[in-house]
Amino acid sequence: MKHHTHIQFETEDAIKKFQEKLLVENVEYLAARSPFYQKMFTENNIDFRKIQRLEDLRLLPTTDKADLQKYNQDFICVERSEIIDYVTTSGTLGEPVMFALTNNDLDRLAYNEYLSFSTAGCSADDVMQLMTTLDRRFMAGLAYYMGARLLGAGIIRVGNGIPQLQWDSIRSVKPTFCMVVPSFLLKLIDYAEQNGIDYNASSLKKAICIGENLRNPDFTLNTLGQRIHEKWHVPMLLSTYASTEMQASFTECEHQNGGHLQPELIITEFLDDAGNPVPEGEPGEVTITTLGVTGMPLLRFRTGDICCHYTSPCTCGRNSIRLSAIVGRKGQLIKFKGTSLYPPALYDVLDNIPQVKDYIIDVYTNDLGTDEIVVRVGCEHPSEKFEKELKDLFRSRVRVAPTIQFASPEYIAKIKYPETSRKPIKFVDLR
Repeated sequence: MKHHTHIQFETEDAIKKFQEKLLVENVEYLAARSPFYQKMFTENNIDFRKIQRLEDLRLLPTTDKADLQKYNQDFICVERSEIIDYVTTSGTLGEPVMFALTNNDLDRLAYNEYLSFSTAGCSADDVMQLMTTLDRRFMAGLAYYMGARLLGAGIIRVGNGIPQLQWDSIRSVKPTFCMVVPSFLLKLIDYAEQNGIDYNASSLKKAICIGENLRNPDFTLNTLGQRIHEKWHVPMLLSTYASTEMQASFTECEHQNGGHLQPELIITEFLDDAGNPVPEGEPGEVTITTLGVTGMPLLRFRTGDICCHYTSPCTCGRNSIRLSAIVGRKGQLIKFKGTSLYPPALYDVLDNIPQVKDYIIDVYTNDLGTDEIVVRVGCEHPSEKFEKELKDLFRSRVRVAPTIQFASPEYIAKIKYPETSRKPIKFVDLR
């Protein structure tokens, strides 16, 4: 694929024209190759040749996770012999979905992360410590590895967990940045404190964080971000947001004003429940059209992630769209005692309390047919007084108090980190 590293710095209008050219090629490819989209065009009497401008996308129906689960094979556009890599989504909402990548898709993935790392201000002079897994059918770990290689950066593949091994690698190789799930940084701080390691004097200058929010939608650090920063001041915390389906990522630059879109890889729309575009700064569902994917390209795929978007130019000079942190997952909206909220609002309260070692949030439908929230808290010294403090804190922060159940931190950790999952399970939806 041709590389257009400069395109993000072009005017908004030039970016749009550039994307429209790629969109036309993409839709033609789907019409020729994709059993799923061929059927969609036929059933809806759509003349795909009429899709010329970004606005024309609205003539098409959206695709969602349920389509991918139900018609998984119909999305594949190539012969089996052309498929190199098989990955699955992490299954945050429902069953994991299989994705097939061609050689071209792997090159594109490497290029995407090369752009990501460049956006974050990293270069060939850097050394990356990879604190995420490279196996378990995980797309991201492989993408980070290939992207860093394309960038020419050094790489230490430590994988996830094992603070002792992480610190040993930091001491001996002196990496300058790491790819990490942000809550793991708290575990690294804990280990360092217990073992007399001066973490603020380590070689790490940046932590590029995945999988959990670091910021509020207005770009200020959330509770988790603040807790890390209060202790470990040195690494600049940068967020990167991606999903298997989009095969692309949105990464913050050093101005920390939201994740930058890479215009040559993906078209994004932000839609309300009725499928209409939302205004800038309002929460909408991230809906993506992949560009340049050959194995399983997607057209108007609703990701289930709710974000705000911003189009004003960034101080770094890029003019592409920027995304806020994820406000929530569409399927995870909770309506509790008259208040609508997403799980991240509850995490933000719990992440602030040192006595809470670990937690899991269960949501189920009660006898009245409404949502009920139970927070299972792992703590060493449960008491009625502590339960009351927790409830008061929830009331002051999110207006409502869920049911609190105490358990040992070990018990909660066991449920939260199942053997088969790549991500901690913090939210259990039993509705």
